[in-house]
Amino acid sequence: MKQLPLTKQQLIAALISLSLGSVAQAALTINGSSEATTNARVSWGGADSLSEARNIMYKTPSSPIKKVDNGYGTTNVTNANSFGSSSNSYNTTYRGSFGSSSMLPISTDSRSVAVIDLETGESIYEKNADSSRPMASITKLMTAIVVLDAGLDMREEITLDPEDFVGPKRASSNLKSGDRMNRAELLLMSLMKSENPAAKSLARNYPGGYSAFMRAMNRKAQELGMSSAFFGDPTGLDKRNVASSNDLVKMVRAAGNYDVIRRFTTTKSYDFFVANNSSGNRTYKANNTSSLVRSGDYPIGISKTGFINEAGRCVVMETRVNNRPAIIVILGANSSATRWGDAKNILSSLATRRTV
Repeated sequence: MKQLPLTKQQLIAALISLSLGSVAQAALTINGSSEATTNARVSWGGADSLSEARNIMYKTPSSPIKKVDNGYGTTNVTNANSFGSSSNSYNTTYRGSFGSSSMLPISTDSRSVAVIDLETGESIYEKNADSSRPMASITKLMTAIVVLDAGLDMREEITLDPEDFVGPKRASSNLKSGDRMNRAELLLMSLMKSENPAAKSLARNYPGGYSAFMRAMNRKAQELGMSSAFFGDPTGLDKRNVASSNDLVKMVRAAGNYDVIRRFTTTKSYDFFVANNSSGNRTYKANNTSSLVRSGDYPIGISKTGFINEAGRCVVMETRVNNRPAIIVILGANSSATRWGDAKNILSSLATRRTV
């Protein structure tokens, strides 16, 4: 039976558990069925990724997620807060490995590429991987990390202001000034649909305001050892947002500590209910910006795309092929066809590597 999208009311009901503090886990009633996760499985682009995200996202502070099966082993997670701070303790065991440490026997057309064995941390393909380049909307992964680290009330309703639509570049958007959504919906919209005003509003509504948010982004980059990285805005429209492919591997690895980011970036589609007193309420039907996530043909655990003229077409992914975990970073493709062609080439090459 086809799963119907979650409504705003169901989302808010799930969020209530965050502030009650009386239950260790939220039980969601979705389309007539109760879903509660003690052992949650990371969805690799699956249709239920959004409902699973809610179950992990809205736990009470200090409640443990004992076993999160990420599809290639068991990760024991102890949450420092209800959103999964990157300071959490992770003891991870993977099934299988990449085998030979030699580089993948491929060529790529994008300007900068890095492929990392997630188990060993060794590079298995590089192309200009230490060159700093504009990252475009890959930025939004760091935006999400900073928002989640703050432990803010995800139920809080936020209204988009005209300044949320002002940035270093003009960019198309289906959002309007006066639109109202809660913080969780804005986060999902930023990660899945890559809506720039949503990311800007999340930064503006951070404790201390927009400037404090930007300081937190750059401070987090330093903590992660991203020596080539700089963030000038939370959307990626600023061409000053730069990092090397190897440094973006570090950011994707850190993003993997947040199950909310895993679920939200692999959600294929979502129907947002958007309230607006001036222009009226409406439904915003949004699809994931990644064609690979939408197709469901590949095992993808984290995904984020990006594009501005200075950056070219970009994508970062965490994937699992034949129980072989890897992080893929592709920057500076001259077209979508090049970006996805390089990604499929890498995924196919990973699938042919023998385990040991």
